[in-house]
Parts: sequence; C-alpha cells; structure tokens
Amino acid sequence: LAACAVVAAPAHAPAATRPLARTAVAGRDYRAGEVVVRYARTAPGPTQRVIHVRGDVGRAAARLTRRPHVVSASPNWIAHAAYIPNDPGTTGQVGGWMATQWNFLNTPAGVDAPDAWDHLIAVGKPGGLGVTVAVLDTGIAYRALGTRFKRDPDFSQRLRRGYDFVDNDHYAVDQNGHGTHVASTIAEASDNGLALTGLAYGATIMPVRVLDRLGEGDSAAIASGIRYAAKQGAKIINLSFEFSATVTAGEIPDILSALRYAHRKGSLVVAASGNAASASIAYPARASHVLSVGAITEHACQADYSNSGAQLDLSAPGGGPDADGTGDPNCHPEQDPGRDIIQMTFDGSVRKFGLPDGYMGTSMAAPHVSATAALVVASGVLGPNPTPDAIERRLKATADDLGAPGTDSRYGAGKVNAGRATAPIVPPPAK
Repeated sequence: LAACAVVAAPAHAPAATRPLARTAVAGRDYRAGEVVVRYARTAPGPTQRVIHVRGDVGRAAARLTRRPHVVSASPNWIAHAAYIPNDPGTTGQVGGWMATQWNFLNTPAGVDAPDAWDHLIAVGKPGGLGVTVAVLDTGIAYRALGTRFKRDPDFSQRLRRGYDFVDNDHYAVDQNGHGTHVASTIAEASDNGLALTGLAYGATIMPVRVLDRLGEGDSAAIASGIRYAAKQGAKIINLSFEFSATVTAGEIPDILSALRYAHRKGSLVVAASGNAASASIAYPARASHVLSVGAITEHACQADYSNSGAQLDLSAPGGGPDADGTGDPNCHPEQDPGRDIIQMTFDGSVRKFGLPDGYMGTSMAAPHVSATAALVVASGVLGPNPTPDAIERRLKATADDLGAPGTDSRYGAGKVNAGRATAPIVPPPAK
C-alpha cells in the first residue's frame, strides 16, 4: 500500500491581509473588576482613581459615568506587546515571514497565528510549550548523521526520541524533505532571525519515520508508528499521507486497530483527507477517531485537488489553485492559482536547505490543525489534559465557516482558526 506524496505547483503573488475583530476578555484585555474613573478638577481628592467593582465592568463604568463630577469611567485596559517573530523569510527584513506565510496571518485564508501566540504567551506556554506532537512521515532532518544527513538549521531543539519503522532503528532522519516540511509548519524555530516560523513553535516534536525516501510506506509500518507515538505519550499525531481510493477499511485492520488504541491512550490523530479531488475521504483520514483535514487556497476556497465528503471534519491552508466553486464567492478557478505553503526543508537530491516552492496539498493542511490542537492543549482552555474528542469539538466550534452555512462536505466545520481556538473563556459575572 502506497502513501501519496504532495502535489507540486508554482508560487504566486501575495494576497492582501484584512484584520478581523477579536472580542475583549476580562483579565486578558482589561483588569477584571476594575474601572478607571476621572473626576472634574473641582472635585476633592485625586482627579483619577481605580475603583474596584463587582459584576459586569462595562455596566459599572456606565453607572459611574452618571455620577456628579465624574468626567469619564472605563475599564482598566491592558496593553500587550504583540509577539511578531523577527524571522525574515525571503525578504531579508525583520518580520519578513509575513510576506511569505500567508497561511499564518489573520486573513480569510489564514489561521490567525499572531492572536494564538499572544494567548499562549499570556498563560506562560509560548508556542504550545509542553505538548508533544508526533509527526509520522518521511522522517525529520533533526540531526546530522554521518556525511549524508545534515541537520535542518531552523528546526526546534524540543524533540522526543522517535523511531524509524522503515529501517528499524532509532534514527528517524528524513531522506525526502516532505516530513521536514510538515514538521516545520508545526514547530519550525521562531524569532531567531532565520527563515520562517512554526505555528506551534514551542511544541515538542516526536519524529516517527513510516514513509521511505520516495514518500511511500506500508500499513504495517504505519500501524506500528501510530501505536509507538501513542504509547510514548504524543498528545497529537499528524498523518500527512493517504492510501489509494481503492483501499477499504477491511484491508487495513492493523491501522484501524492502532487508531483505536491511540484514541484510548488520549492521542488526537489528525490526517490529510487526500489529494485526488475525490468526493470521498481517503484512509486513514476516513477512519473513526481521526480528525480529517481538507485543503483551502490563498483565496479561502477549497483547493482543486482536495478530497471532500461527509466525513470531512475541518479545512486548513494547503495552497494551490481553486476548485470549481459554483455558488462560492471565494472560488475563482479561472484566475491564477494562489501560493504554495512555504517552510524550511531540503532538496532531496542535493540536501541543500531552503524555502522551496512546490509544496501544496492536504499534507500541508493537516499540520496546521495539528499545531493548532497543540496550542489548544497548552492554552488550558479545555483543562489540563483534554480528551481527543474535546479538542476536536473545540477546533470545530471555533472554526471559520466557509462555503454553505454550517458544516458541509467541501469544508467540513470550516477553516481552523488558531486565534479563536486558544482564546480564554470569558469568566461568569461575579455574584
């Protein structure tokens, strides 16, 4: 059984960004229970005072404003030093990653990484610190090994010991480039003045090699990799590969058993829906206890290669051309395609690291969801150790609706939104 590689296509011009509003949260955006009151100068005492109130701060401020000698009353707003990494991308300029990583921005097609980063910094878990994500793929260029294998210069140092189920050793080193690209979307080093940034840059990565240098892997290796990752404590398991559309559930019982095991162990499995432009999801994404991910383009349209269907759970940036979106105002297949997904990886023939074009696909979409899931876990919005089902519900409930209103076969519950998924819960009014 062969796993499909990503589809290649040329990069294209950037799209304009459009900021989206975010709801203010007590304790995060203003001091809970505090109102800043300014008095007329004729009033005795100081001209400004912080008043402690109970209940809704906005209503308390409105009541205080009506009092004699009060000039104004407002919440005690908190300013934040927004986290904008200095990674230069291809521009050579500080923060130049934003010109390349359209998929991370707060736009109709992006996942709103900046808001998510701020939320995680606010709770002391920058970039998903403390959460382990297993990347089952072609391996990762996480270390130098002899003269043949070089280490990715922009990969996170936070690594858990992995395993190579292709060569059966403990060195899950990439010989293709695909796995390194996927892992870089999740946890490429951030704010180090080099290349680009990862969405969950503080997460711990567990490299598990189940695909060979050609990007192919068999069901026995994949099932063993899933069980290994779950047993070793990976909270998230990313599967950026697909089986042929002809493969049925009855033909991969070992994988289905491994997926059930991972779910019981508390691991959320995230998988690519497939790149055959099919109206049904490929395995393993189609299996129960797997969060299936389709791809959208830079225009927030379903990608023309992305599998869809009733089993599709979520969508995320995968790049490339728009599908024929009859009735979808975001889809313009007659126009030039949007840009690819760019991350640090290497050319398989010369092993030279860089930011290559040519990576688009549901393989690229899935790690956006895996990274967001890691951020949700680290944020604490679901408690200290949320179940896979709870994480999935949170991701769906906070997704951006695309296409037909509500859940649909083209986009699932919508495009994953890391900013909203990690936003703190608004506390109930004090009694």
